[in-house]
Amino acid sequence: MSNPIRILGIDPGLRHTGWGVIEQVGARLVHVAHGVIEAPTDISMAERLGHIFEAVGELARHHGPDAAGVEETLVNANPRSALKLGQARGAAMAALAMAGVPVAEFAPRQIKLTVVGTGTADKDQVKFMVQRLLPRAGAMKLDAADALACAICAAHHRPLQMKKGAA
Repeated sequence: MSNPIRILGIDPGLRHTGWGVIEQVGARLVHVAHGVIEAPTDISMAERLGHIFEAVGELARHHGPDAAGVEETLVNANPRSALKLGQARGAAMAALAMAGVPVAEFAPRQIKLTVVGTGTADKDQVKFMVQRLLPRAGAMKLDAADALACAICAAHHRPLQMKKGAA
């Protein structure tokens, strides 16, 4: 029997940053915890980023993940929004790096393909599949479902990452 690997998934956002923790034991995935970091909207951008940084750092300290998966920023029609989202993502990734947690990055399409089987799945389809794959997770917000999906993606791609790192 292999040792459990704890994986933290992050779905970054300036208002709502989803997070989810799973354990991988061999091929089996087990839900540990999930939630949403809600940054106040009535504070400065720097303070919001600091809030995300602190909260993700606290998650890393509390749950002790062996690895993390973070969703990449989707470059959309609004470059300003993409830039702001990238800053939230950077705050989360920096917190994980400061905690010594290795981070893998996944495109939204790759996460959806891994969890749902199609890269064009919508958020409700992702949530549905996450609840099927992690039945103990119970009710969750869409941001938390996306974060758990990212953790599942990291678990499925972890052996490939280890082989690339060892080569």
